[in-house]
Amino acid sequence: MKAPLSVHYFQHSAGEGFGSCYDYLKQMGANITATEFFALPPEQNIEIEALPKVEDIDLLIVMGGAMSVNDEVHYPWLKTEKRWIRRYLAMGKPAIGLCLGGQMIANALGAAVSPNPEQERGWHPVYKVENIPESCFQMPDQISVMQWHGETFELPKGAVRLASNAACTNQLYQIGKNVLGFQFHPEITPRALQLFLDNAEMKPAFSGMYVQPAHELKQMSAAQFQAGNQLMNRAIDYVLAQSKLRE
Repeated sequence: MKAPLSVHYFQHSAGEGFGSCYDYLKQMGANITATEFFALPPEQNIEIEALPKVEDIDLLIVMGGAMSVNDEVHYPWLKTEKRWIRRYLAMGKPAIGLCLGGQMIANALGAAVSPNPEQERGWHPVYKVENIPESCFQMPDQISVMQWHGETFELPKGAVRLASNAACTNQLYQIGKNVLGFQFHPEITPRALQLFLDNAEMKPAFSGMYVQPAHELKQMSAAQFQAGNQLMNRAIDYVLAQSKLRE
Protein backbone atom coordinates (compact mmCIF):
# COMPACT_ATOMS: atom_id res chain seq x y z
CA MET A 1 0.00 0.00 0.00
CA LYS A 2 1.29 3.43 -0.93
CA ALA A 3 2.06 5.68 2.04
CA PRO A 4 -0.17 8.75 2.50
CA LEU A 5 1.08 12.05 1.13
CA SER A 6 3.11 13.88 3.80
CA VAL A 7 2.33 17.61 3.68
CA HIS A 8 4.03 20.17 5.89
CA TYR A 9 3.27 23.85 6.13
CA PHE A 10 5.10 26.77 7.70
CA GLN A 11 2.77 29.17 9.52
CA HIS A 12 4.10 32.61 10.44
CA SER A 13 1.08 34.39 11.94
CA ALA A 14 -1.60 33.06 14.28
CA GLY A 15 -4.28 34.73 12.17
CA GLU A 16 -3.13 33.21 8.89
CA GLY A 17 -3.90 29.51 8.82
CA PHE A 18 -4.07 26.86 6.11
CA GLY A 19 -7.21 28.15 4.38
CA SER A 20 -8.76 25.98 1.67
CA CYS A 21 -5.66 23.80 1.45
CA TYR A 22 -6.65 21.74 4.47
CA ASP A 23 -9.92 20.29 3.19
CA TYR A 24 -8.53 19.60 -0.28
CA LEU A 25 -5.47 17.78 1.02
CA LYS A 26 -7.51 15.83 3.56
CA GLN A 27 -9.70 14.62 0.69
CA MET A 28 -6.50 13.10 -0.74
CA GLY A 29 -5.88 11.33 2.55
CA ALA A 30 -2.78 13.42 3.25
CA ASN A 31 -1.04 13.59 6.59
CA ILE A 32 -0.70 17.29 7.42
CA THR A 33 1.79 18.72 9.90
CA ALA A 34 2.87 22.28 10.65
CA THR A 35 5.67 24.37 12.09
CA GLU A 36 4.07 27.30 13.94
CA PHE A 37 6.81 29.91 13.93
CA PHE A 38 4.39 32.47 15.37
CA ALA A 39 4.34 30.53 18.64
CA LEU A 40 8.03 31.28 19.24
CA PRO A 41 9.07 34.39 21.13
CA PRO A 42 10.16 36.85 18.40
CA GLU A 43 13.79 36.88 19.55
CA GLN A 44 14.07 33.09 19.81
CA ASN A 45 15.91 31.17 17.12
CA ILE A 46 15.25 27.56 16.23
CA GLU A 47 17.78 24.92 15.24
CA ILE A 48 17.29 23.41 11.80
CA GLU A 49 17.28 19.96 13.43
CA ALA A 50 14.04 20.94 15.18
CA LEU A 51 12.28 21.12 11.81
CA PRO A 52 11.13 18.00 9.94
CA LYS A 53 13.64 16.06 7.91
CA VAL A 54 13.36 17.21 4.30
CA GLU A 55 13.38 13.57 3.22
CA ASP A 56 10.13 12.95 5.10
CA ILE A 57 8.09 15.70 3.41
CA ASP A 58 6.30 15.22 0.07
CA LEU A 59 4.81 18.72 -0.28
CA LEU A 60 5.77 21.99 1.40
CA ILE A 61 3.40 24.96 1.60
CA VAL A 62 4.83 28.20 2.99
CA MET A 63 2.06 30.44 4.28
CA GLY A 64 1.83 34.22 4.56
CA GLY A 65 2.56 36.42 7.54
CA ALA A 66 2.74 39.96 8.83
CA MET A 67 6.53 40.25 9.03
CA SER A 68 9.05 40.88 6.24
CA VAL A 69 11.46 38.22 5.03
CA ASN A 70 14.11 40.86 5.77
CA ASP A 71 13.23 41.02 9.49
CA GLU A 72 15.90 38.51 10.51
CA VAL A 73 17.10 40.71 13.40
CA HIS A 74 13.67 40.65 15.00
CA TYR A 75 12.77 37.10 13.89
CA PRO A 76 16.05 35.13 13.81
CA TRP A 77 14.23 31.92 12.93
CA LEU A 78 13.71 33.37 9.43
CA LYS A 79 17.33 32.43 8.65
CA THR A 80 16.74 28.84 9.75
CA GLU A 81 13.54 28.61 7.76
CA LYS A 82 15.30 29.83 4.61
CA ARG A 83 18.11 27.30 5.10
CA TRP A 84 15.55 24.51 5.41
CA ILE A 85 13.72 25.69 2.29
CA ARG A 86 16.98 25.65 0.32
CA ARG A 87 17.71 22.09 1.45
CA TYR A 88 14.21 20.99 0.58
CA LEU A 89 14.20 22.57 -2.88
CA ALA A 90 17.64 21.15 -3.63
CA MET A 91 15.97 17.73 -3.58
CA GLY A 92 13.58 18.75 -6.37
CA LYS A 93 10.49 18.34 -4.21
CA PRO A 94 7.22 20.25 -4.74
CA ALA A 95 6.60 23.51 -2.91
CA ILE A 96 4.08 26.35 -2.97
CA GLY A 97 4.58 29.78 -1.40
CA LEU A 98 1.66 32.07 -0.59
CA CYS A 99 2.22 35.84 -0.22
CA LEU A 100 5.01 36.01 2.40
CA GLY A 101 5.61 32.36 1.52
CA GLY A 102 6.25 33.22 -2.12
CA GLN A 103 8.63 35.91 -0.93
CA MET A 104 10.36 33.44 1.43
CA ILE A 105 11.04 30.94 -1.33
CA ALA A 106 12.29 33.67 -3.66
CA ASN A 107 14.53 35.16 -0.97
CA ALA A 108 15.85 31.76 0.10
CA LEU A 109 17.00 31.36 -3.52
CA GLY A 110 18.77 34.72 -3.61
CA ALA A 111 16.07 37.06 -4.94
CA ALA A 112 15.47 40.42 -3.27
CA VAL A 113 12.25 41.27 -1.46
CA SER A 114 11.45 44.97 -1.07
CA PRO A 115 8.52 47.39 -0.74
CA ASN A 116 6.19 47.32 -3.71
CA PRO A 117 5.43 50.70 -5.34
CA GLU A 118 1.77 50.15 -4.39
CA GLN A 119 0.28 48.38 -1.40
CA GLU A 120 -2.47 45.89 -2.20
CA ARG A 121 -5.24 44.84 0.15
CA GLY A 122 -8.51 43.51 -1.15
CA TRP A 123 -9.97 41.84 -4.20
CA HIS A 124 -8.03 42.78 -7.32
CA PRO A 125 -7.59 41.16 -10.74
CA VAL A 126 -4.40 39.48 -11.84
CA TYR A 127 -3.63 38.58 -15.43
CA LYS A 128 -1.91 35.68 -17.08
CA VAL A 129 1.37 36.66 -18.72
CA GLU A 130 1.44 36.14 -22.48
CA ASN A 131 3.48 33.45 -24.22
CA ILE A 132 3.90 31.17 -21.20
CA PRO A 133 5.32 27.77 -22.25
CA GLU A 134 2.61 25.11 -22.42
CA SER A 135 4.49 22.99 -19.90
CA CYS A 136 4.07 25.69 -17.23
CA PHE A 137 1.20 26.03 -14.78
CA GLN A 138 -1.64 27.69 -16.64
CA MET A 139 -3.47 30.62 -15.04
CA PRO A 140 -6.86 31.87 -16.23
CA ASP A 141 -6.47 34.89 -18.49
CA GLN A 142 -7.89 36.98 -15.62
CA ILE A 143 -8.94 36.15 -12.08
CA SER A 144 -9.97 38.31 -9.13
CA VAL A 145 -7.98 37.34 -6.02
CA MET A 146 -7.36 38.46 -2.46
CA GLN A 147 -4.27 40.62 -2.03
CA TRP A 148 -2.68 41.51 1.31
CA HIS A 149 0.87 42.80 0.92
CA GLY A 150 3.11 45.83 0.95
CA GLU A 151 6.28 44.11 -0.27
CA THR A 152 7.02 41.93 -3.24
CA PHE A 153 9.69 39.60 -4.59
CA GLU A 154 12.03 39.79 -7.52
CA LEU A 155 12.08 36.65 -9.63
CA PRO A 156 14.59 34.04 -8.48
CA LYS A 157 17.16 32.91 -11.02
CA GLY A 158 15.56 30.60 -13.55
CA ALA A 159 11.99 31.50 -12.55
CA VAL A 160 9.22 32.17 -15.08
CA ARG A 161 6.70 34.94 -14.38
CA LEU A 162 3.17 33.59 -14.80
CA ALA A 163 0.93 36.45 -13.66
CA SER A 164 1.03 40.21 -13.17
CA ASN A 165 -1.18 43.25 -12.65
CA ALA A 166 -0.99 47.04 -12.68
CA ALA A 167 -0.11 47.30 -9.00
CA CYS A 168 2.54 44.57 -8.77
CA THR A 169 4.61 43.16 -11.61
CA ASN A 170 5.36 39.77 -10.05
CA GLN A 171 2.18 38.03 -8.94
CA LEU A 172 3.09 34.41 -9.60
CA TYR A 173 6.27 32.62 -10.62
CA GLN A 174 7.32 29.07 -11.35
CA ILE A 175 10.69 27.41 -10.83
CA GLY A 176 11.28 24.20 -12.71
CA LYS A 177 8.08 22.19 -12.69
CA ASN A 178 7.69 21.73 -8.95
CA VAL A 179 7.69 25.21 -7.35
CA LEU A 180 5.02 27.93 -7.50
CA GLY A 181 5.31 31.25 -5.68
CA PHE A 182 2.15 33.38 -5.33
CA GLN A 183 2.09 37.02 -4.24
CA PHE A 184 -1.66 36.78 -3.60
CA HIS A 185 -3.89 34.48 -1.52
CA PRO A 186 -5.71 31.84 -3.60
CA GLU A 187 -6.26 29.81 -0.41
CA ILE A 188 -8.42 32.47 1.28
CA THR A 189 -11.82 31.40 2.62
CA PRO A 190 -14.50 33.53 4.34
CA ARG A 191 -13.34 32.23 7.73
CA ALA A 192 -9.67 32.85 6.90
CA LEU A 193 -10.50 36.40 5.78
CA GLN A 194 -12.28 37.05 9.07
CA LEU A 195 -9.17 35.85 10.92
CA PHE A 196 -7.10 38.31 8.88
CA LEU A 197 -9.42 41.13 9.83
CA ASP A 198 -9.58 40.15 13.51
CA ASN A 199 -5.83 39.72 13.97
CA ALA A 200 -4.13 42.98 14.95
CA GLU A 201 -0.74 41.97 13.54
CA MET A 202 -2.32 41.54 10.10
CA LYS A 203 -3.33 45.22 10.04
CA PRO A 204 -0.32 47.32 9.09
CA ALA A 205 -1.01 50.84 7.87
CA PHE A 206 -2.32 50.12 4.37
CA SER A 207 -3.00 53.06 2.08
CA GLY A 208 -3.27 53.82 -1.59
CA MET A 209 -5.50 53.25 -4.59
CA TYR A 210 -5.31 49.46 -4.31
CA VAL A 211 -6.45 49.24 -0.69
CA GLN A 212 -10.08 48.36 0.02
CA PRO A 213 -11.80 49.12 3.35
CA ALA A 214 -12.63 46.14 5.57
CA HIS A 215 -16.38 46.28 4.96
CA GLU A 216 -15.85 45.90 1.21
CA LEU A 217 -13.57 42.89 1.67
CA LYS A 218 -16.39 40.87 3.17
CA GLN A 219 -19.02 41.67 0.56
CA MET A 220 -17.84 39.15 -2.01
CA SER A 221 -19.91 36.08 -2.85
CA ALA A 222 -18.90 32.51 -2.12
CA ALA A 223 -18.06 32.12 -5.81
CA GLN A 224 -15.39 34.81 -5.43
CA PHE A 225 -13.57 32.72 -2.84
CA GLN A 226 -14.15 29.49 -4.74
CA ALA A 227 -12.40 30.75 -7.88
CA GLY A 228 -9.19 31.29 -5.94
CA ASN A 229 -9.60 28.03 -4.02
CA GLN A 230 -9.96 26.12 -7.27
CA LEU A 231 -6.80 27.78 -8.56
CA MET A 232 -5.05 26.69 -5.36
CA ASN A 233 -6.27 23.12 -5.82
CA ARG A 234 -4.97 23.10 -9.37
CA ALA A 235 -1.62 24.42 -8.16
CA ILE A 236 -1.36 21.56 -5.65
CA ASP A 237 -2.26 19.04 -8.34
CA TYR A 238 0.27 20.55 -10.72
CA VAL A 239 3.32 20.48 -8.46
CA LEU A 240 2.47 16.99 -7.21
CA ALA A 241 1.94 15.66 -10.73
CA GLN A 242 5.20 17.16 -11.93
CA SER A 243 7.05 15.50 -9.06
CA LYS A 244 5.36 12.18 -9.89
CA LEU A 245 4.20 11.76 -6.30
CA ARG A 246 0.67 11.03 -7.44
CA GLU A 247 1.42 8.33 -9.98
